[in-house]
Parts: sequence; C-alpha cells; structure tokens
Amino acid sequence: MAWNEPGNGGNKDRDPWGQKGKEQGPPDLDEVFKKLTSKFGGGKGGKFTGGANFNKVGVSLVLGVLAVIWAVSGFYTIKEAERGVVLRFGQYSQTVEPGLSWLPTFVDRVIPVDVRSIRSMPAAGSMLTKDENVVDVKMDIQYRVINPREYLFSVTNPDDSLHQAIDSALRFVIGHTTMDDVITTGREVVRQSTRDNIEAIIDEYHMGIELVDVNFLSARPPEAVKDAFDDAIAAQEDEQRYIREAEAYARAIEPTARGQVKRIEQEAQAYQQQIVLKAQGEVARFNSLLPQYQLAPEVTRQRLYLETMETVYSNTTKIVVDTKGTGNMLYLPLDKIMSANADSKPTRSANTVQAPQQPAKSNNRYQYPDTNSNVRPDRFNTGRN
Repeated sequence: MAWNEPGNGGNKDRDPWGQKGKEQGPPDLDEVFKKLTSKFGGGKGGKFTGGANFNKVGVSLVLGVLAVIWAVSGFYTIKEAERGVVLRFGQYSQTVEPGLSWLPTFVDRVIPVDVRSIRSMPAAGSMLTKDENVVDVKMDIQYRVINPREYLFSVTNPDDSLHQAIDSALRFVIGHTTMDDVITTGREVVRQSTRDNIEAIIDEYHMGIELVDVNFLSARPPEAVKDAFDDAIAAQEDEQRYIREAEAYARAIEPTARGQVKRIEQEAQAYQQQIVLKAQGEVARFNSLLPQYQLAPEVTRQRLYLETMETVYSNTTKIVVDTKGTGNMLYLPLDKIMSANADSKPTRSANTVQAPQQPAKSNNRYQYPDTNSNVRPDRFNTGRN
C-alpha cells in the first residue's frame, strides 16, 4: 500500500518528506537543499540560501568526477592488424600505430582500419565481346588496404568505388577481346589486362588499396547457345591434339628422312666417282691403243670389233646370222644348247656358268670349237671400214 493512500491505519510516518498529518503535495525544494547543505557542512537552520561553502566544494567535486570520467574515457587500443586514423574536430590529425593510446574525448575521434586482412570482392556479369557475342564472366578480386587515410577520405565509399572500377575495367577488356580468346586461349591475357586497368584506376583516384590477386573464375556463353559452344571448344581441342600428333610424327620421321637423304647423297657421289674413273680408264685404254692403231689400222679396227661383238654376244642367248649371198638366216639358240649341255653333264653344278670359249685364230680365220665350219671375219662386218 502506498504511503499516501487513505486508510493506512493512521500511520503518517511513511511520508518521505517528513510532512506528517499535512495535506500531500510536491516536496519543498528549500527543505531538500537544506538537507543536502547540512550533509556537506552548510547552514543548520532556516531555508536554503546556497552558501559559499556549498558552491566551492560541490562544484569542485562535480568537476573532479567529470574530469576523471573524461580522462578515463580517452584511453583506447588499436589491434595489431589495424591502424588508427585520428580526427580532431572532424579533420585528419594523424595515424596511430597498434597499441594503447589516449585521446581527448569530444575533441579527437579515432577510426580503426584493418590493413592486414586480405579482402575479396566478386565481379560477374554478361558482357559484349569484340566480335559482338555475349559472354558470362566471373572474376574474384583480392585486395588489402595500404593507406588508411586515403582509403577513408579519398573517395566517398572505397569498396563501392573499387567495385565500379572492377566492373569498368573488366567490361573494357572483354569489349576488346573476341569470344574464342575469352573462353579458350586468351584467359590469361584477359586476367592480366583487367588487373592492369584496375590498378591504373586505383592509382588515379588514390584509394589507398593494393591488389593482391585477380582470379579469372569462369567465362561461359549464355545457356541458350552453351551446347553449340561446347562442341566448338571440343573441336578446337581435337585440332590441338591432331597438331601435337602431327608434330610428334614429324619429329619421328625427320631423322629417318635425313638419313635417307645422306645415303642418297653418298651413293650419288660414289656413282659420280665411279663414272669419272671409268671414263678415265676408257680414255687411258684408247690412248694405249692409239699407237697400235696408227701402226696397223685394219687389224686394230677388226680387233676392236671382235671384242665388242664378244661382249654383246656374251649377254644374249639368241643369235641370228645372215650368210652372205645365200639368202638364208642362221639362227643359233644358245640358251637351249647351253641347257642341253648342262643336262648332258650332271656332274657340273647348275649354278656354274662356263666362260665362253675364244675362237682359235689360224691364217686369218677364226675357228670355233663348237662347229666344224670356218667363218671369215668379214662375215661379221657391219659396213665399218
């Protein structure tokens, strides 16, 4: 039951203001200040008049307490991975290193900025290539803060500004690259070009950011034409595989071809030397026959003719002889004759070739042992003198 409720049994000691039996109302401020003054050593009677002792002691105490609170509230700690940017009345003052520091409250304000952590920002979108195709590109940018002051005050929103710079640089690079290069062989070029463009924008606007890495995640055609582009990529991969197989085959064949070329060159050189030496031998032989021909031209001419015919007949198995003045043709089947002789002499090896017998010269006639007839040399005269 509240102290001022009626029917409280006549107990009027529950009045906190000491007004027993009086009509309830707001407390008397003079009485309250009087009690406070008495506690601080002020006047002892009458209404409170705000003495000099209360003014000095009370104000000093209040100011002391406020000073202590103000001094204690100025201590702060900067973590190891952070740097503190101090603002004095809203203007940049200094950058604080990690550790315990103090600043005047209501005068300075510190903003901690993480400079060690690697931050990530994705970038993706559908972009138009140089050959007027649409490609879906995804990239991931990793960066960190290297200058807290520039990061906070050079641009309004550094993270949003970086995102716009990434989008602008990526669209610029994709717009100057064909779709085949973006999807297949030119991915590294696109990644490096995008990084260079982003760094140029960051340096120009002094964002206080350093790029750590730029990852090219994926580059795909739109879903409507994905199957066709997959077939095209597979065909390009097959092309590269065939090229590598052809190069391997060429590397395997080339040494063999070079060896054959070398062998043919050596055979040609040997044939050349053989022909030259043979020609030189023929010249030497004719030079040795020239004195004999000058002494006996007819005999030497006949001898040369016979030697030539002997060489010719030794390489043929059929001979046709025209007997002068009779009109008959004499046919000598030497192959059958030789085979008959070989059959009649079984003791002789089949692989043994008997040298042709030379005709015996007697009285300017040549007698052949296989026949009993004598044939004059002029029978073989072909009209040469």
